[in-house]
Amino acid sequence: MALRPSQIATGESRPRFAELNNLASEKLGARILFATDDWFAVAENLLKDSEAEWREGEFTKCGKWMDGWETRRKRKPGHDWCIIKLGVAGEVAGVDVDTSFFTGNYVPRVSLQAATLTKEEENLIPKRKSEMGSEALEKDLVAVARLGSEKWQTIIPITEARPGYRDTCHTFLPSLCASTRYTHLRLNVYPDGGIARLRVFGRALPDVSQVSPSKVMDLVSLRNGGVCLAYSDAHYGHPRNLISPWAPVNMADGWETARRLDRPSILKEGADGVLQVAGWEWALFKLGLPGTVKGLEVDTYFFKGNFPDSCRVDGCFVSDEEVPDPALDGAPWLPILPSQKLKPNAHHDFSKKVRDIGVVSHVRLVMAPDGGISRLKVLGTANPSVCSASSSPSSVLISKL
Repeated sequence: MALRPSQIATGESRPRFAELNNLASEKLGARILFATDDWFAVAENLLKDSEAEWREGEFTKCGKWMDGWETRRKRKPGHDWCIIKLGVAGEVAGVDVDTSFFTGNYVPRVSLQAATLTKEEENLIPKRKSEMGSEALEKDLVAVARLGSEKWQTIIPITEARPGYRDTCHTFLPSLCASTRYTHLRLNVYPDGGIARLRVFGRALPDVSQVSPSKVMDLVSLRNGGVCLAYSDAHYGHPRNLISPWAPVNMADGWETARRLDRPSILKEGADGVLQVAGWEWALFKLGLPGTVKGLEVDTYFFKGNFPDSCRVDGCFVSDEEVPDPALDGAPWLPILPSQKLKPNAHHDFSKKVRDIGVVSHVRLVMAPDGGISRLKVLGTANPSVCSASSSPSSVLISKL
């Protein structure tokens, strides 16, 4: 019998911060800059976007093949650790320490520290050679010690991890400093062992001083601080995928809902060609930078027999402390894009049909009746005068309603 989507990973509900963007995604550009040991499996595996896999009976020259970061059994003083450069600088609301398939060899305890480094400081880290069966040389340890990473801000104190069985493999840990901007993390494992994946949930924080009020940019992009706050349904794919800056790779890399049970038995279309249905699905996004919308692009790539019939986009401007109700029509929502027919596996540029409703802080993408969308772009110019300090991501997240 299938588990409910929220129970697939852990057998229990995920915390709210796990709805946010993964800032340590390799697709986003996150990198391992340093690791004390890579004996059984290299630290780069921590950042893979795919779920960890198990290969029965497969061994390497160093031991059992494992899909994660696994250090040797330590036989000298100290503990293992690595330095991660986030794909984008931002706030960290919490992490998922995923020990999938590490059962008798998982790390007993972990902690995380964080810092904001300049390019000059990052250059103090010796060039990494990612190689299974290796460990950091003494000269490299001396070089990286100049960073003083052991004194970085502790955002997650020493905490017990759990073994990599299906019902215990995910350890979700909230950050102690969810509203501070960071560029780098130090992951400490005590004293050694394996972790399959590290997901770092949060949102990017763009440097407002570098934003030109005349430059058109994607206001909802993950890179520019956009974040999904809530959604009606995410049965097959999460709507946060819509604002990813890379091209979609398959249907799983988009937002797909279940088929609505209130669909009419016999479908009919209106005069505009849009199907007449009572129900619809929605996803609420907070723009990274409030601004004026100039264009909208909606992609249905890979969704061929399961694309929505139509979509529309609404917008509003509210303060950082407010969250507009995404399930209701009317104030404060105003139509940016009226209902538009969609095509399968296609790019749709609706820029010529966009309505100017003034400065917008939040948008709501509505699809009818259900289906899958791969990407959303909200093109516009940021308004620096209203780009005030934002609330921490976990404090404004309202998840599924």
